[in-house]
Amino acid sequence: MATSFKDIYVTGLTNAHALETQAIQLLQRQVERLENYPAMAERIRQHIEESRRQASRLEEILQRLGTSHSTLKDIGAGFLGNMAALAHTPAQDEVVKNTFANFAFEHYEIATYRALLEMAQAAGDGSAPTALKESLNEEIRMAEWIDQHLPETIRTYMQLTASGQKAGV
Repeated sequence: MATSFKDIYVTGLTNAHALETQAIQLLQRQVERLENYPAMAERIRQHIEESRRQASRLEEILQRLGTSHSTLKDIGAGFLGNMAALAHTPAQDEVVKNTFANFAFEHYEIATYRALLEMAQAAGDGSAPTALKESLNEEIRMAEWIDQHLPETIRTYMQLTASGQKAGV
């Protein structure tokens, strides 16, 4: 049974919506625990709001295409986001591990939005690229922020650990 380009595109959009649900859950759990990294906490709060807007953009695109996001996928992705956030909690270097994971996750989202732009073109959806590019640019900026602040995060972590203070979060 053949699948149309539009069907493939819609699947990509619903998967991206679930990914944003996962990102929101993951970041909310992390930011709740950040005490010694105020700049990181603020940037994560901003990105949670960006992720909510990204999910909303995806919902609008899906609605224009006559469908909606998958509640089941969203629930599953949200659960995975919570579990991923908890995985690093007992580690002394929780903030370091979360930073690495967030950097990788942002690049996964970047690849997702780039793929969605290709799918939109192939499926003939000329109205979605503006919203998808906006989300892509937000993900790129977040990945760049993490990259630029990695040295500061590592130095702070090492200083706190060496002085016997709580350094993980």
